[in-house]
Amino acid sequence: MSAEVLSEEFEVLESIYPTELTKLSEREIRITIEPDDPVDGVEPLALALDVEYTDGYPDSLPNFSLEATEGELDEAEIKHLHDELQKVGEENLGMAMTFTLVTHLRERLSGLLREREERARQEEAEKERRAIEAEEARTRGTPVTVESFRSWKARFDKEMAEKRAREEEEKLKGMSPKEREEYKRMQTRLTGRQLFERDRTLGSEDENFNEEGAVSVDISQYDRNAQEEEENDEDRVTFSDSD
Repeated sequence: MSAEVLSEEFEVLESIYPTELTKLSEREIRITIEPDDPVDGVEPLALALDVEYTDGYPDSLPNFSLEATEGELDEAEIKHLHDELQKVGEENLGMAMTFTLVTHLRERLSGLLREREERARQEEAEKERRAIEAEEARTRGTPVTVESFRSWKARFDKEMAEKRAREEEEKLKGMSPKEREEYKRMQTRLTGRQLFERDRTLGSEDENFNEEGAVSVDISQYDRNAQEEEENDEDRVTFSDSD
């Protein structure tokens, strides 16, 4: 390659890239490359392309190297871009190819920015999806089954029994011995209806599950038994006319 040919190419490149091109020597230049289409919200990218022209240029490839000057490009991305430049240069042997190499890099940087924008959008969408699922799971709670309900009911009944026992103990502490005896006697004289009403909640909740073998309870039987007990008590009462 004659110095005249190289000088002509330098002159053309300087007119196209007046601020981006730096002449490093008689045979070597550096061109700062930025993407054609910057993307808002994505970290900018920029490269430095160093080109060293060989004696056989343009019939042989120049030596070139790439360096990231802004943003992050890993080694794999740099190597991929370098391999693409090699291929583009081979397709343009016999012609001044520096402009073509720079154009390709500008387009590829734009493509990388769009890929990163799309990746960020997908990550944000996935993050939002997980947040929605977590909120739905929090508000939905655990589905209730017969087994889980029975387990919960057993724990609930135990807690309530312990609470009633503590309250009972505190109540008895404030009574005299006679009052405690009377209170205990009254507690043991629950009618059939009272017993039924006390456990009525459990019966209603079990029926909601529509289990086979459910027993139908006629509350009138409790009322009848209670009435009979009261009538029997009245029959046992005697009056004395001696007074």
